[in-house]
Amino acid sequence: MFVLFDDSGKAQAGRILSEADASLQVELDSGKRVKLKAQQSLLKFSAPNPAELLRSSAELCAQIDLDLAWEFAPEGEFGFAELARDYFSDKASAAEQAAAWLALSGAPHYFRRAGKGGQFKKAPQEQVQAALLGIERKKQQQAQIEAWAGELAAGRCPEPIAAQIYKLLFKPDKNGPEYKALVQAALQAKKAPLDLLTAAGAIGNPYQFHWQRFLFEQFPKGTGFPELQAPTIGELPRAAVAAFSIDDSSTTEIDDALSVQGLGSGTVTFGIHIAAPGLAIQPDAAIDAVARVRLSTVYMPGWKITMLPDSVVQVYTLTEGRDCPALSLYCQFDEATLELKSTETRIEAVPIVRNLRHDQLDGVITEASLTGEAPADYEFAAELAFAHRLARHLKAGREQVRGKPENFNRPDYSFKLEGERSEPPLGDETVHISKRARGTALDLIVAEAMILANSRWGAWLAEVGLPGLYRSQASLAPGIKVRMGIKPLPHAGMGVACYAWCTSPLRRYVDLVNQWQLIAAVRHGQTAPLVAPFKPKDANLFAILSSFDAAYSAYNGFQSQIERYWTLRYLQQNGISELTASTLRDGLVRADELPLVFKALGCESLERGAAVKVRVTGIDLLTLELHANLLERLQTAATAAEEADEGEEEEAAAPLTIAVDLADAETEAPAGA
Repeated sequence: MFVLFDDSGKAQAGRILSEADASLQVELDSGKRVKLKAQQSLLKFSAPNPAELLRSSAELCAQIDLDLAWEFAPEGEFGFAELARDYFSDKASAAEQAAAWLALSGAPHYFRRAGKGGQFKKAPQEQVQAALLGIERKKQQQAQIEAWAGELAAGRCPEPIAAQIYKLLFKPDKNGPEYKALVQAALQAKKAPLDLLTAAGAIGNPYQFHWQRFLFEQFPKGTGFPELQAPTIGELPRAAVAAFSIDDSSTTEIDDALSVQGLGSGTVTFGIHIAAPGLAIQPDAAIDAVARVRLSTVYMPGWKITMLPDSVVQVYTLTEGRDCPALSLYCQFDEATLELKSTETRIEAVPIVRNLRHDQLDGVITEASLTGEAPADYEFAAELAFAHRLARHLKAGREQVRGKPENFNRPDYSFKLEGERSEPPLGDETVHISKRARGTALDLIVAEAMILANSRWGAWLAEVGLPGLYRSQASLAPGIKVRMGIKPLPHAGMGVACYAWCTSPLRRYVDLVNQWQLIAAVRHGQTAPLVAPFKPKDANLFAILSSFDAAYSAYNGFQSQIERYWTLRYLQQNGISELTASTLRDGLVRADELPLVFKALGCESLERGAAVKVRVTGIDLLTLELHANLLERLQTAATAAEEADEGEEEEAAAPLTIAVDLADAETEAPAGA
């Protein structure tokens, strides 16, 4: 005797070995023995054998007209055998009864299970009609998917897919027909999705692909600004200083300037003057709403997306030849020992005498001229000499706390695209890449002044009981990253007790937030926590921190990617086919003369820091991959491993990743199932 049974919704059949009141022992054709509960048993039969019954019942099930079966079915609960006798004949065979069960259990839009033991109940007519309409829509959608997939595989991109390329590749709705068509076409054509879309003409200019992807992810409403009027700032006391800024010529958002007073008197006052848009822009105002969405200026070669409109920036930027509203930190130092005696923060109008420019003066204002070893024939020579002496002193103090000196072995690189432009680059411009040594004299002056201001102001906010947005690093151990928070914790990388970004309020939103808090501290002292824009444990402050962290990471990631694009273009434009490099790990190498980390075949077993020459074998501007292999190991001593986050190195060399998973096609259910 054989039995047909329900195995979690699937029909199974086998030979009965033994039977009790509540269970059966059954042997399947495979030889496997299973124990069933009595209610799992659907039908006992003596012929045909189980395999034949399952085969013939499946064939009969495919022939059952579900509309007709629904018409035949009784109104109340009924068993599958009862339907089989109504549909086939009053002497329905075991195969026909099994076919009825398969049809009933496989058509939930027509019939619903009514308990165990093969009982069913037909669905109401309106639900049947709705389900049938849904099935028809799925059939039509599947037909559309197959048509689109066919077009893509044939090298043509349907308009509905072309209209949402970036959504499909980076933020797809994996249930959408466009995504399913892309996956199906990629499998059909045996091509990667990016290659498929490129061949179909949906992706043309690689630069525009990267640019538009970034805009899609970060600026879906575009980069334009609404009409905004910069609020004016009332009369402020005028500072008795002659301040100067130090920036690149391309800098339009001049946030900081310096001044030096009292040279030769024994006590020198070093002034750090920060543009003060926070005096005019108020939290929740229209301009603040724009800045809070953008959170930072985005930088890239040949272009930038500013946090604030230029018309607003120009009102508050520290432009030479005018008195500019500023938040000033005055630090008094003993001129001989450089011991810090006192600090004071003021809100004032600061006369900006000159905007000094790095690119024009780096070769003129040198360490030798600042230390008296060479002539110093330039403006602010004495002031800059003191600022440089102070910067070296401050740096040495931080390095003592840090436990080791900061490493500036790796240069910064400057990217310049030929031609002036009022619109974003097209991607085919000629690019020039030049080295700019890190830690130059002017760099050191500005960097140490900003670290001094950010650490002092951060500590002051804590002293008066005001929350702020801080950056901290628990230690210099590998893998310990810089984090943002609202507590003044030590920053091991900087070698300071606390560090709050306060010196770039025109370019970073957290600096503007901290400036609002500092303004409250200047105006209200110890009562500032009662009136400051952000109170302790303010939920808005946590929200700003979270949003800024995400946006700032995305902006920096895009800047790195687009600089990698221009570096690869530089290789192409200059016909460079060989590079010298130093090894990192797992086959990664860093080019000696360009900002480029990549994998080179043959370098996997070399120790870190080995000098090598590699041959460029391929460049993909779409995925930002550089393919290379080892030509020779150079007879140069291995360099000491530099301070670097290996995760960041691997990330820099990683190709572009998309969100299309071809495995999704394997889990698709057939239409109408």
